[in-house]
Amino acid sequence: MGLALVAGLALVTGCTAEPVPVPPRDRGVPAGGFRLVAFDSCPEALRQLKTAAKAYVGPWGFGPIGDMRTFGRAEQAEAPAAAGRADAASKAAAPGYSGTNTHEAGADEPDLVKTDGKRIVTVSHGKLYVVDPATRRLTGELELAPGADGIGGAEDGLLLHGDRALVLRRDGWAAVAKPAVPGGGARTVPGDAPMPDGIVGPQLIMVDLSGEPKIIGEYRIDGNLVDARQMGTKVRVVVRSAPRLNFPYRERATDEQRTTANREIIDNATADDWLPRYEVTSGGRTSAGRVGCERVSRPAAYSGTSLVTVLSFDLGAATLGAGDPVTVIADGDTVYSNGPRLYVANDQRWRVLPMATARNIAPDPRDETTEIYQFDISGAGAPRYAAAASVPGWLINQYAMSEWDGHLRVATTSGRTWGDKPNSTSTVYVLRADGTALTQVGKVTGLGKGERIYAVRFVGGTGYVVTFRQTDPLYTVDLRDPGAPKVSGELKINGYSAYLHPAGDGRLLGVGQEASDRGRVQGTQLSLFDVSDPAKPTRIAQYHVEQGHSEAEFDPHAFLYWPAERLVVVPLTVYGTGLPSNVALALRVGDGGFTEVGTVDHTLGTRRSEELAPIRRSLVVDGVLWTVSDAGLKATSLSTMKTLGWLRTA
Repeated sequence: MGLALVAGLALVTGCTAEPVPVPPRDRGVPAGGFRLVAFDSCPEALRQLKTAAKAYVGPWGFGPIGDMRTFGRAEQAEAPAAAGRADAASKAAAPGYSGTNTHEAGADEPDLVKTDGKRIVTVSHGKLYVVDPATRRLTGELELAPGADGIGGAEDGLLLHGDRALVLRRDGWAAVAKPAVPGGGARTVPGDAPMPDGIVGPQLIMVDLSGEPKIIGEYRIDGNLVDARQMGTKVRVVVRSAPRLNFPYRERATDEQRTTANREIIDNATADDWLPRYEVTSGGRTSAGRVGCERVSRPAAYSGTSLVTVLSFDLGAATLGAGDPVTVIADGDTVYSNGPRLYVANDQRWRVLPMATARNIAPDPRDETTEIYQFDISGAGAPRYAAAASVPGWLINQYAMSEWDGHLRVATTSGRTWGDKPNSTSTVYVLRADGTALTQVGKVTGLGKGERIYAVRFVGGTGYVVTFRQTDPLYTVDLRDPGAPKVSGELKINGYSAYLHPAGDGRLLGVGQEASDRGRVQGTQLSLFDVSDPAKPTRIAQYHVEQGHSEAEFDPHAFLYWPAERLVVVPLTVYGTGLPSNVALALRVGDGGFTEVGTVDHTLGTRRSEELAPIRRSLVVDGVLWTVSDAGLKATSLSTMKTLGWLRTA
């Protein structure tokens, strides 16, 4: 966490304790720029981490009103922005199958279903299923580790390469192998023997698909899974962790006494309390270790309360290994990659937004800062830290970043977006990314005054930004001259697009919500924009479903565009007088608008409350539309929309 986060602490903690001092600047980090420097030794790392954490801790631990990440990111979860070059990803996919929607071609993202055209692999209810799309038969089923099922499968993700699948669990529990001797190697322990100091964090499961699916490796690490990206056989996994310190509640103590006691707990902590531990299981044996101090770097100012670790795995290897970790003392919420480079961004809002909301005041702009760390992942080894930068404002999600022609474009919103007199505004920044530094060279400001960003799409030298409060301005931004970006055109319509997708020939697709003149949402809408003239963007067609909602509005993985058929498929839930209707809606995009092709539903059971299961994803394999839900997979003919097969998994 950088200086902006720590400086904003006074706002967060002011109502419960005296202002918290800002940690001193780390003299080991050179002045100027945004630099990272490794620690010289473990004792030095521990000393500086303690110094930073003691300046930050309060009477209630690290944060007087608990973990505010969920509160601060609530607005973001309602309507994230658009994906980047998913159209390029579709065209780059092997002929005959669609793959799943991703931000950038060549940088695959975890999702609950994957296909390589030869097989379809999905996870649901703690099991992995393998389907042969040619025969439309279930060819494999594997019970994953206990607890591997997320809510509705939403928490599990998959990556696929050849005969290997990697399942990514967001949360799991594992024992930790204790060193045989101080400083010595790890001894093996039973992988299913929980211990009081067990790892609670992401679990990675490598599965061999060459025959009957079987688990060939597992990996667990302390923390929370942020995201992952796959380039070929290489997988980069980003994990956020915090020091494992227990600050007990002292009911009869004063705030000053609580803070003093908490600082004593920090004084007594060891490096093992800070550095992430990991556990590797292969061949029936489990070994453990932790990230070494020599692999940890820090910026000039940090709080010591959060660490971001980038792990590297090879799906072509026999086992997962230790992950070759690289750790930064920082926070991280958002991951973006274009293939050769990986960016981890840190949104500071969650530290300052709750108190500002309670007081109905705008956050201090200095507290609304996004820190961005760039890693070079073009090599076969561990990521190499390359550069970092900070920009004012906050990101809606990863699609607000895009690297093109040696420059990183970043779209952010700053200011208060709520209340009667919002003062928010949005900006697109352009940073030169030369592999050694991220340097701002241009910006265009003043987008959507009093509104916030709902969707962003960067396509080559053009940016598309949607802001919304009562109407939906769609801005086209000319980014061809990095030093002088400018707004080319603007279109104001009711409602908003939460996801944007290029459809070729100067067309842009939008998925979001229709709204009244006063900004009240009225159901899912799909829009077709003509952006062939950036100075005069127009909407040439709209498809509106009253009282409808689509997962594609907040998760771009749920959106499918199949260019060969000019086919759009989105999951849709419609609320009426009775139970919600859950279908996948298929539309064909013509020169003048949308034509409804049909709908697909998944029958879950005979009871009325279980008639239709919500469809989560859609794929195309060899002329067949495959839809995926927690109930199973259905094959539908693209030409006739007739059901070809139904494979139940629930």
